[in-house]
Amino acid sequence: MFLQFFTSLRDAQVPVTLREYLTLVEALDADLADYSVENFYYLSRTALVKDERNLDKFDRVFGTVFKGLESLLDALEGAEIPEEWLKKLAEKYLTDEEKKQIEAMGWDKLMETLKKRLEEQKGRHQGGSKWIGTAGTSPFGAHGYNPEGVRIGQEKNRNNRAVKVWDKREFKDLDGNVELGIRNIKVALRRLRKFARTGAPDELDLDTTIRETANHGYLDVHMRPERRNAVKLLVFFDIGGSMDAHIEQVEELFSAAKSEFKHMEYFYFHNCLYEGVWKQNKRRFTDRTPTWDVLHKYPHDYKIVFVGDASMSPYEIMVPGGSVEHVNEEPGSVWLDRIIRTYPHSVWLNPVAQKHWDYSESTTIIKRIFANRMYPITIEGLEGAMKELTH
Repeated sequence: MFLQFFTSLRDAQVPVTLREYLTLVEALDADLADYSVENFYYLSRTALVKDERNLDKFDRVFGTVFKGLESLLDALEGAEIPEEWLKKLAEKYLTDEEKKQIEAMGWDKLMETLKKRLEEQKGRHQGGSKWIGTAGTSPFGAHGYNPEGVRIGQEKNRNNRAVKVWDKREFKDLDGNVELGIRNIKVALRRLRKFARTGAPDELDLDTTIRETANHGYLDVHMRPERRNAVKLLVFFDIGGSMDAHIEQVEELFSAAKSEFKHMEYFYFHNCLYEGVWKQNKRRFTDRTPTWDVLHKYPHDYKIVFVGDASMSPYEIMVPGGSVEHVNEEPGSVWLDRIIRTYPHSVWLNPVAQKHWDYSESTTIIKRIFANRMYPITIEGLEGAMKELTH
């Protein structure tokens, strides 16, 4: 079965190697999957997939190769899972007291009875002490109580009494709308790269050294500056208020961007950009940087990224004095326009799902100010934003 899984991944153009397959087998020998199909899914995905772009292919192959693996009736009738395997799994989670209690029915009788119930039962059942259903004292089902039952159709543990938990788990295909982790963000951010050799010559230039040594007849060592991403990035993060709900996602974006861009500067703002921004939130009222200074300090070749949910009163964008925290002399839209005119490459990243944007008047206004260059913080959205910034 595992070999078929390996060959099916290769057939699906997932670049899995024999070494990675052997690593997976070694992990299984070490019981890292812990007899759980879900654990095996994550273990095999970690061992075999090295590029997030292949996750969708992997899920499709996994769903095909292991289809029906967790179907209880098929497993019982086809004997796909050895009885000894099931006994060891049950024993692992049983206390000494429970091991004594299970002898009242016995494993063989418990599984034989379950098989009969599956064959006899024709519909849903609730309560009672016999059929597979919910509540009641039947040894088969969910949300009830029995000292030696098989849990079916319950999302989590309740009484710690089930000797076997057997449910079908669904693994969804990935699309471009999943929320990002730091690793995925880094992959997407790498679309915004322009390499140049800058700085002191502290890296060995092997090709030139070999060529010049051969030409001169003696060792002629040549050094060169390190190759770095020359893109310069200026990021404005909306902070506080409704953005608190997105703080984990934005922190991941912040961490990934800091590691990918050597020339990156950032500032905080709240809701909309006004005449001042800041670096430390605890000192945002006492240590602000005038926005004019930002415009004058950073050249126009910087790429600009705003990160915020764009959720606010429209007055905060369009009206003098509309800020919720101070009396702003000029509308926020004026400052946003100044940024966009100064820096030709500007985008807005929105952590709110794109399907909700049209329900927010302020989001519509911000999107219009940025000439529709607003992108969701998803794989597709982030890649689209990076593509826009490279134009």
